[in-house]
Amino acid sequence: MGGCFSDLKAGQAAVGGPLPMLAAGHNDAVDHFYRKKGYQPLFTQIELSLSASGLLDLDIMSKSDPMAVVYMKKQNGTLLEIGRTEVILNNLNPVFIQKIPVAYQFEIVQSLVFQLYDVDTKFNNVPVKALKLQDQEFLGEASCVLSEIFTKRDKTLTLKLHNQRRKNAGMVTVHAEETLATKHAVDLVFRCTHLDNKDSFSKSDPFLRISRKVETGDAIPICKTEVINNNLNPVWRPLCLTTQQFGSKDNPMIIECFDFNSNGSHTLIGKLHTSMSALENLYREKTCLNFVKTHHGKDKVLNGKLFVDAFSEKQVYSFLDYISSGFELNFMVAIDFTASNGNPRSSESLHYIDPSGRLNAYQQAIMEVGEVLQFYDSDRRFPAWGFGGMLMDRSVSHCFNLNGSPYDEVEGIAGIMAAYNAALQSVALSGPTLFGNVVNKAAEIAVQSLLHTRNKYYVLLIITDGVLTDIKETIDAVVKASDLPLSILIVGVGAADFTQMEILDADTKRLESTTGRIATRDIVQFVAMREVQAGQRSMVQEVLEELPGQFVAYMQSRDIKPLNVNTETTLHQAPLVNHHL
Repeated sequence: MGGCFSDLKAGQAAVGGPLPMLAAGHNDAVDHFYRKKGYQPLFTQIELSLSASGLLDLDIMSKSDPMAVVYMKKQNGTLLEIGRTEVILNNLNPVFIQKIPVAYQFEIVQSLVFQLYDVDTKFNNVPVKALKLQDQEFLGEASCVLSEIFTKRDKTLTLKLHNQRRKNAGMVTVHAEETLATKHAVDLVFRCTHLDNKDSFSKSDPFLRISRKVETGDAIPICKTEVINNNLNPVWRPLCLTTQQFGSKDNPMIIECFDFNSNGSHTLIGKLHTSMSALENLYREKTCLNFVKTHHGKDKVLNGKLFVDAFSEKQVYSFLDYISSGFELNFMVAIDFTASNGNPRSSESLHYIDPSGRLNAYQQAIMEVGEVLQFYDSDRRFPAWGFGGMLMDRSVSHCFNLNGSPYDEVEGIAGIMAAYNAALQSVALSGPTLFGNVVNKAAEIAVQSLLHTRNKYYVLLIITDGVLTDIKETIDAVVKASDLPLSILIVGVGAADFTQMEILDADTKRLESTTGRIATRDIVQFVAMREVQAGQRSMVQEVLEELPGQFVAYMQSRDIKPLNVNTETTLHQAPLVNHHL
């Protein structure tokens, strides 16, 4: 699937692909679980488009590099982050492309807070999700109630930004639109020829920005391609647009071609007015459109041309489309039995079983995550392992069956809890902390499953307190497993340094094995329990945040569709081999 621009890096990266968007406080897996238990939250999925003007200029040699962060203010006054835009370089009047999804609940007063930051240039290649806000300069803040935006005729609200140390911090404008339940999307490949050269000592560095016109006549950016350096005949990577983004096929669209400049003052090479229908015709007829540029009120036709090298329509399926058609999530768990957890008989130990019934951190993670995931597993028989423990024969094992039998499966979450308690009586804590064996074991199960069916997806929960000894071996195992129907959830308990776990999470950089192989996709989600307990979100929400997206990304990469769906698609695809995409 092309065009899934997920990392939202500053500057030259592409922005705006149709990633699985989960509205604030809403996770398809968790929500479906609660709905089946009788809870029916009434909400409408919406997305917010942000722009700003007159921002503070905090950079000495250039302009600020703004990013917007959106929060929901809870009743106790704490802020829950619900989304971030991309970073726009050197711009005091940014128009952000990345939309912020929100679950709008009409019966609740939902207070929103918008904070803008100037992102330090040394973080330009860091995905926005990984940016630490304390390392950035605060530009200003504004707030409103979500319903205030909807009461405006054009669903647009402009707010004054406040900064205690500065006057006139600028304005932020918020536009809200309901998210359509669309399953229709178009894959496109754009190519240009004979673009005007805007650079003196090299060639232009072109990128495309695509906008659609809304009822008010305004143009809202929906997508930006990556920058291709030093090229007047660029071919961009495939991108994907949903009907939520472009509207109907006949909805007016604007495609602008810019020469990228690191100072933020991108030079317009040319623009053209089109629609999705017109782009389809360009592909079918093997024709092109010339860019134009307005000069002294008149449009001048340029030599630069836009071609559509690929145009294919397809269905985009959601997590719930798969689950409701019979796909399953199969739960597996691995528990850390290394000595750093402390003597289980001591109340200070992370493995201490409290006679009062109070759950320790391991039990809490098993119960909270397992209660949701067992719901998606029809037979509720779960492989359960321990690692880093010394068995009865005095051997140290880094993947042993938690129940002490030759078979690793237990019955239900209660079976995992019972096997865990029993193992604490028979297994001595040892070490070191190695993940490689349990990751490989989970991968073996996923491989065996593929021999029989494609409608099972495996989820391995690893609960650990320690620093990895086999980080290279673990990375190799994760990279190898990235081709399989498998996600790995890691919950860190205790006060250890979990820097290595952040590396496995791969939010900042795709994992690379010792042989140089790059992971096909990100399959790891790490959460430190201490950080969750200090925040306002539940642990299960944090741990399962990326799971629906990882599940859908795997199914799409294998062209696996939900069961019993019409597999007919309209496909118009040109050979791409000559374009080195």
